[in-house]
Amino acid sequence: MNPELDLTIERVIRAPRAAVWDAWTTPDLFSQWWIPKPYLCRVDSFTPKSGGGFITSMSEDGREYGPHMDAAFLVVDRHERLVFTNAVDSKLRPASPAPVAVSGEVTLADHPEGTLYRIIARHGTPEALAQHNELGLFEGWTFVTEQLANLVES
Repeated sequence: MNPELDLTIERVIRAPRAAVWDAWTTPDLFSQWWIPKPYLCRVDSFTPKSGGGFITSMSEDGREYGPHMDAAFLVVDRHERLVFTNAVDSKLRPASPAPVAVSGEVTLADHPEGTLYRIIARHGTPEALAQHNELGLFEGWTFVTEQLANLVES
């Protein structure tokens, strides 16, 4: 963790690791929390394995969808860790994503109250982190983490 390049969100989710894992690796569940509401998420492609990828689209009205993320899974360790990036696309081709390239690392650990959930957003430069923060990175990722928790805790 490098505070000049990374942002970490951590919280206890009152659900088993398997439930949190399933919400990250099952397209129908993933689409329910991945984008802050009131926006809607559509999962266009999803292969949760190392070297696999995912493509999501977003909509304000449920009729017209625009691009959201085209990313690759780099590490998929069942019930423990996921690493993904949009620096390469879902076909593992180099990408120049807008607004910034980011790698995300999700870790899940047992906790007496459920699952200790941590996601780290990694950036290549302090400027990229600052730009992402200006666009609401912390607020957005905190919001979707809450949506994830609400989904699996119910």
